Amino acid sequence: MRVLIVGEGGRESALAAKLNSDSRVSEMYFAKGNATTSKFGKNIYENDIIKLRDFAIKEKIDLTIVGPEAPLVEGIVDEFQAHGLKVFGPRSRAAKLEGSKAFSKKFMQTYNVKTANAVVFDSYEFAKEHIAKRTYPIVIKASGLAGGKGVVICEDHAEAEATLENFMIRRIYGDAGIQVIIEDYLEGFEASVIAFSNGEKFFPCLPVKDYKKVGNGDTGANTGGMGSVAPSPEFQDMHAYDFHKNILEPTLAGLKAENLQFKGMIFFGLMVTKNGCHLLEYNMRFGDPETQSIMALLENDLLDVIEDCLEGKEVELKFKDEKAVTLVMCSGGYPGTIQTDLVISGTDKVKHSQLLYAGATNSGDEVVTSGGRVLNLVATGATYEEARRKVYEDAQVVKFDYAFYREDIGKF
Repeated sequence: MRVLIVGEGGRESALAAKLNSDSRVSEMYFAKGNATTSKFGKNIYENDIIKLRDFAIKEKIDLTIVGPEAPLVEGIVDEFQAHGLKVFGPRSRAAKLEGSKAFSKKFMQTYNVKTANAVVFDSYEFAKEHIAKRTYPIVIKASGLAGGKGVVICEDHAEAEATLENFMIRRIYGDAGIQVIIEDYLEGFEASVIAFSNGEKFFPCLPVKDYKKVGNGDTGANTGGMGSVAPSPEFQDMHAYDFHKNILEPTLAGLKAENLQFKGMIFFGLMVTKNGCHLLEYNMRFGDPETQSIMALLENDLLDVIEDCLEGKEVELKFKDEKAVTLVMCSGGYPGTIQTDLVISGTDKVKHSQLLYAGATNSGDEVVTSGGRVLNLVATGATYEEARRKVYEDAQVVKFDYAFYREDIGKF
């Protein structure tokens, strides 16, 4: 089988590593890929949907897996399916649940998906009037895609005013911040539940704890994710029951009512409070860095699971009875301005973890940084402490200028 994976991060490296162990996969291509994916197949430096479609036709690609959100929102699945190409992921109408937080919030409200109270604004002036009347903290979200960074918890009116100006006037995330959602702040712990969909049912993976803040102790700016742990030690059976009843089931009902069914992944970003689970957001894809921890524990052949979903079959997911920890090593300045083309060394000394490149690429005989989240170290163990000890021991031997990482991933 010839497989094309669209994306270039640590998530795509984890998917590639999982598929590489399957003897049925004869060729893998990656658009654009990274320094890990180049070991498993061929990187093609293309992200235009039409050109990728033509590539898939020419190379007789049997299956395309889409990692990131942007091509899904832009309609890559629609285009591939229109030409008879097998692709795993939602069509653009369903992907809008991630591409537009305003659309997503309206969907939640319409179908009684448990979520925070919120108001959507297109007008900067009306939004300013609204925050002047609020008690704090509140949450302001850019409606469009902002790489996981378009959410700010505002502690006071001054911070809320600055956030509105950044999003709607300065447009630090481009058109993503033209429309904003202002919602109630929920206090609790976050959890990620990623599920496979066969078009009729959801099949959830283990709950994952994702570390979004850049600094130890969940301080500083939001990022695309500084690490993950699976299964989440905080997410208990009672939370799973509440999630199924008040979020998963009404979401499935809403998708059917709106004719938005799909065969791909859905990611539920949750806040668990004393009043139960609330949905923060939908992502219509594999998460990053959640996927890295999930793939480390998944016992099923990934190809079997995807094929069964595409054929509308039932799926029985099986996971190792272990703990997984993923540590993300970043480039100095992330999630702000970073320097690239920094040489990465010491990776040959990694002994205890699986090293998955993310923002790193080949340059001659060397591997150099190309993004903010440079690489992932993934390990499993009987306990969280055993798994985290492995990744942190290996993190000490990997070197590149200005490298940093959180020191509290998986520490409970």
